[in-house]
Amino acid sequence: MKQDKIGIGLIGTGFARSAQAPAFQLCDGAELVAVCSGHYENAVKVASEFKIANACESYEQLLALEEVSLVVVSAPPYLHHPISIAALNAGKHVICEKPMAMNANEAREMTGLAATKPNQLSIIDHELRFNPTWRRMKELVDGGFLGDLHHISVTISSGFRHSAQRPWNWWSQKSAGGGLLGALGSHAIDAIRWMFGEIESVTSAVATMVPERKDPKTGEMKTNETDDYCSFLVRFGSQENRISHGVVMLSSLFASGGKNQITAVGSNGTLVLDGEEVLLGAIGYNHPFEEMSLADRAREISVIPDNVWARSFYHLARETVQALREGRTEIAHAATFADGLRCQEVIDSILRSEAEQRWINIGESEPARRP
Repeated sequence: MKQDKIGIGLIGTGFARSAQAPAFQLCDGAELVAVCSGHYENAVKVASEFKIANACESYEQLLALEEVSLVVVSAPPYLHHPISIAALNAGKHVICEKPMAMNANEAREMTGLAATKPNQLSIIDHELRFNPTWRRMKELVDGGFLGDLHHISVTISSGFRHSAQRPWNWWSQKSAGGGLLGALGSHAIDAIRWMFGEIESVTSAVATMVPERKDPKTGEMKTNETDDYCSFLVRFGSQENRISHGVVMLSSLFASGGKNQITAVGSNGTLVLDGEEVLLGAIGYNHPFEEMSLADRAREISVIPDNVWARSFYHLARETVQALREGRTEIAHAATFADGLRCQEVIDSILRSEAEQRWINIGESEPARRP
């Protein structure tokens, strides 16, 4: 059903405040009508900053508002499942942050419910799919630029968790869904699947290099329960009796020099997505690289934070609002709940591989436990 105005409810005040609220305010036909947070005072501040009419004390209160038609779930991962289920049952459209859930069982339930509600949009916030240069790379891969895929490498590295003085919060809490693999590894997994095809199996090393972090409430050091480093190998499905491979390295420990990069090597050419938004390509042996990046007009908008995540979300927001105003619940390139489920299955397999020290086939059943 077509809608002139899309009322948006934000659940969360982190990325929702820094990137999502500014993006939606720039969308024709969108109105921020409600916000809630685990800390009510944060919801009040964001409501005041963005002139949002309703600062809610709970997500249940937000979902009860008739004027909210699209819910953006930007709470910590342990809340993604219950909030998304409640939002879909309340008749709302849903954008859920990544990782989709705490495990594949939760993601499977979310996906199953979404499948019964075809008139409601349900997507995962893998916003990099909406970045112009990332889309250009996918178009080149799909168009045969690489030829037969030989192998890929993906690096996501930064220093935002380098110091033990970086405060302990839900990022360090296993029960809240914290950790690098879910937060940024989910982006790597989704990008690999989107550009190169399904991951069939993985083997991994997952580690916690900074064992303690300072509790901001007490000033005491507290155990860091989640990963801050992960590397894993992937195997893709057979391509005419050939198996392609990939290697992924994730780290939040770089004191300096962190960088994000995707390199894809094929029988005809090579593509390098360097530093997130510079795309280089070369055809044949020992030929020079040519830049193939596309300009992003979001760079010219001062209220959009100067980072690839915020700029990409701006494009996701615009396409989402436009689709809903036109009565559409499918958006080209958007990550569906089914995509989120597959990504969660890969995450679960990576963790299982670390525990069992072997290759794991994605979706492989765990052995039955003795009573």
